[in-house]
Amino acid sequence: MIGILVFPDFQLLDASGPASVFEIAKRFVPTAPPIRMIAMQAGPVRSSCGVEVLASSLRSAGGMTTLIIAGGLGVETVIDCRTTLGFVRRLARSGVRVASVCSGAYVLAAAGLLEGRKATTHWCRTQDFVSRYPKVKLDPDRIFLRDGNVWTSAGITAGIDLALAIAAEDHGDAVAKDIASQLVLYHRRSGGQSQFSSLLELKTPNGRFGPLLSWVREHLDQPLTVEMLADRAGLSPRHFARAFTAETGATPSKAIERLRLEVAREHVQSSGELIERVAEKTGFRDPERMRRAFVRAFGQPPQSLRRAVRKS
Repeated sequence: MIGILVFPDFQLLDASGPASVFEIAKRFVPTAPPIRMIAMQAGPVRSSCGVEVLASSLRSAGGMTTLIIAGGLGVETVIDCRTTLGFVRRLARSGVRVASVCSGAYVLAAAGLLEGRKATTHWCRTQDFVSRYPKVKLDPDRIFLRDGNVWTSAGITAGIDLALAIAAEDHGDAVAKDIASQLVLYHRRSGGQSQFSSLLELKTPNGRFGPLLSWVREHLDQPLTVEMLADRAGLSPRHFARAFTAETGATPSKAIERLRLEVAREHVQSSGELIERVAEKTGFRDPERMRRAFVRAFGQPPQSLRRAVRKS
């Protein structure tokens, strides 16, 4: 059985998106496990938009192979619920695959299941999540992540991407492609959250590093070392790196790479400049280095992005 944990004020698409993937999976693979909404108490559970779903109680979780935890406004109550956290913890320790959608990652973190693990959540939760759970290796630019038997995904629709990946693991890539086709979705979405989140608010943050990042964006062709940035911020390199990461949710080097990627993508898509020149202007220097960064972030090299824009 695949269980989807919901609670009052959960985000409806966090639950219904993955449920739809597994529903279609069962059409292609009749032996695929059934899906069940579960909650602290059996009965109707009201989502944040007002739509209710009928859930079974936690006691009905026997035979569960996968647990997916929805996110939403009500997650703040769930992370203080000992019964729910104990339930999630026991399942994970018994070998059940556990996953979260969006802010459902808070439940996994509160249960102690993300400590020392790689994880992701909705980009707008980055700073808060890092401050609450500093021992989690948060990667705020991933659509979904897997670390052992623990999976996490980004905001809302990313739960569908996660569910497709789970379906691929259980039933094969061909079935996952068929599911995506049936749902009129990309089988694998390219890129990370940065394409939706204005670079995770690094471009114009409201905090004390806002002016510094604005300056960085105008000087990407320079060798932007931590020492140089710390000096401009009036801090020691060690203090600067720690404070910067706490405020932005990214290390200085990661933030600079994302800014370089954003500006480089703008040049690639809106101008006819040589790729080599774009790499030089944005601080990548080597076009091959820029190509690798594009593939990691956007799922395709600069030339492919440029061709896609020209065809559109």
